[in-house]
Amino acid sequence: MSPTAPLESEPKAVAVVRPDAAARRAEAARWKAIVERYQQPHAGRATWQLVNTLGAYVAVWWLMHASLGVSWWLTGPLVVLAGGLLVRVFIIFHDCGHGSFFASRFANDFWGCVTGLLTFTPYYHWRGEHAIHHGATGDLDRRGIGDVWTMTVQEYLDASRWKRFSYRLARNPVVLFVAAPLVLFLVLQRLPRAGAKPHERLSVWWMNAALLALLAGMSWWFGFPSFLVLQLLVLMVAGAAGVWLFYLQHQFEDAYWERGEDWDYAAAALRGSSFFQLPRVLQWFSGNIGFHHVHHLSPRIPNYNLERCHNSDPMFHSVQPMTLFGSLRSLGLRLWDESSKKLIGWRQLRRVRRQRRQDGGNQQGG
Repeated sequence: MSPTAPLESEPKAVAVVRPDAAARRAEAARWKAIVERYQQPHAGRATWQLVNTLGAYVAVWWLMHASLGVSWWLTGPLVVLAGGLLVRVFIIFHDCGHGSFFASRFANDFWGCVTGLLTFTPYYHWRGEHAIHHGATGDLDRRGIGDVWTMTVQEYLDASRWKRFSYRLARNPVVLFVAAPLVLFLVLQRLPRAGAKPHERLSVWWMNAALLALLAGMSWWFGFPSFLVLQLLVLMVAGAAGVWLFYLQHQFEDAYWERGEDWDYAAAALRGSSFFQLPRVLQWFSGNIGFHHVHHLSPRIPNYNLERCHNSDPMFHSVQPMTLFGSLRSLGLRLWDESSKKLIGWRQLRRVRRQRRQDGGNQQGG
């Protein structure tokens, strides 16, 4: 199979007869030639990443166990460290799901299941959902799975009062970054989605059984109350950080959303996925996922090659970086305005409403 041949997690762009079809084909040939060099997994880098990530995660849990006999004040910082490491564990899990971490499919599936157990996520079920996300990112006509709930201005204005309330609640930062991660990893990941394939549904039930075994073993070691508190705190830290990263990957002012045949795979990757420029230590914990524009252009690139690919060609340098401080502005964004092609907040929505009322009054007066 060619290194650039799309797998389940790298969907093919839909062939549409358009006046610029030849230009699009030429553009696709160019970016595919660029990313091809970085799609090859490296067994040494992958193995070292497993050692320094899983090894560190296990070591921190051992230290947490030892610290319980001394003081919870020592345990607290270790919980934060474990949460950060769990984010990195999830990135390995994520790469395995794309078939990019190792060259071997068996190795990807094996370590995907192991890291899935640590992140409370059924590997095959998540892989199917995430493939849908990659095939539909930025397409207004294919929202719903693997995305942060995003409504357009018109959809919000046309919605019922109850739906507007639900949307405002879902986009509230406390709900989005504190409550939602726990619900996602503890509840939603325990149930297969409607329409899941048989092996995906089975992976959910097997993961639930494996988690029960993990719970029993760790409760025997730590004591049930201590393990439960620690595991919930680690999941809260990792979940909040992970959802924050995922939110910023596609929720920024000049993001990309199009409908139908206007949607373009490469444009959705380079314009609809952020380049989150993090300090080196946070880039390490987040497994280079800040180079999300590169990842969406080619999910076959393993995380340890993303930065090198980004630095390899001026095409990627046109993507404006998002800084850690600048990312805070995205918290105020709520709705996609199809007229201005921007994500806007509640304040801008009020302006849109006033403008529409004025326009309506002018038309009646005319």
